[in-house]
Amino acid sequence: MEIDEILERFHPLPPGSKEALIARVSEVKYPKGHVLIRSGKVEKTLYFIRSGIVRAYSDADRGDVTFWFGKEGDVVISMKSYVSGQPGYEHVETLEACDLYQMKAQDLESLFASDIHIANWGRKLIGQELIKTEERLISMQFKTAQQRYLDLMSGTPDLLHRVPLCHIASYLGITQVSLSRIRAEIR
Repeated sequence: MEIDEILERFHPLPPGSKEALIARVSEVKYPKGHVLIRSGKVEKTLYFIRSGIVRAYSDADRGDVTFWFGKEGDVVISMKSYVSGQPGYEHVETLEACDLYQMKAQDLESLFASDIHIANWGRKLIGQELIKTEERLISMQFKTAQQRYLDLMSGTPDLLHRVPLCHIASYLGITQVSLSRIRAEIR
């Protein structure tokens, strides 16, 4: 997915504003298993996924817990680092070889201050990320594991073919054995 397509997913931009934003973006490639963001550090870069899949996870006593997947067109950002300048709580690793667009947070902030269209675009981007977080929280609180799996199947079915089942189970808040049972019941 090209950068202009990704930017338009969040909010339309006039050509001059889009060009100013794209001018601050560079392309990077990382292999499968690369850690883009590490917990406990202030992350000063955000990414847009051109191709590939990433997962965000936190360390827990029982192993890591996956709480988000990103794929083509998604933004990868440590919100705590970006908003408050404090160390983030998540790791983000590539689950496939990834082609990414990267941008420094300070460059984005500078553009927000100088271009109202980019500032509004950023407001929409952050708003969409907040809605995703809210939906995830509500899903974990009020839906069964089977309902969450069915939501995943209907919303992002390609993840089920591209992400190891251990990460899917972790994302759903269940064991791999429980995931196997759910999958068998649905077939």
